[in-house]
Amino acid sequence: MLYRNPEYRIMGDGALLVELGDKIGIEVNKKVRELFVALKAEPLEGVIETIPSYRSLLLIFNPLKTSLTLLQEKIQHLLNTVDPSHLPEPKTVDIPVVYGGHYGPDLEWVAGYHGITPEEVVQRHTAHTYHVYMIGFMPGFPYMGELPSGLVTPRRETPRTAVPRGSVALAQEQTGIYSTQSPGGWQIIGRTPLILFDSAKWPPALLEMGDQVRFFSIDEEEMPNWQA
Repeated sequence: MLYRNPEYRIMGDGALLVELGDKIGIEVNKKVRELFVALKAEPLEGVIETIPSYRSLLLIFNPLKTSLTLLQEKIQHLLNTVDPSHLPEPKTVDIPVVYGGHYGPDLEWVAGYHGITPEEVVQRHTAHTYHVYMIGFMPGFPYMGELPSGLVTPRRETPRTAVPRGSVALAQEQTGIYSTQSPGGWQIIGRTPLILFDSAKWPPALLEMGDQVRFFSIDEEEMPNWQA
């Protein structure tokens, strides 16, 4: 539910968490994005960084240059005056994926868990458009939802110590893409050749909060055609 007024939580001497709703959902996430974009357009004195998430926004600030009371007043003003029609239109990104085999070692397990074939898992995963709720865990990693009910899948009982970059994965009601190699406990069903994060480019991340993502299946032989 979207709060009528934001709730504020003090996170130490130099951080303020602004909560805009009590549940994960597109309406609340859109309001977070509106505030995030507004703060980028009108930076507040003393604010060092703003970090958006599913239903809240974290402000890192210098307590010698501003105060909690002043920040709350300015945030409330922005929320009262922001024009949603000025919000940049999110982009839609099509992501090629090689499903199964070496690239998707958990595809068979996911299929067995749901009592369907691997081909049906792929069909369900590619038939849906996903909302990018936030970027986190590592630079460029998109948390996307929601999975169709027939693909809601628990995490692995034992996380892997190394998940390859580009791995497309499922966890509970979410799907995501590992932007770099890292440990991880999500169920890996495929891999994309696209680069999710490149520090030499601007913006460095392929996806951002609010974007819409569609997956489509490609053959392993097509991987080189998509690689940068």
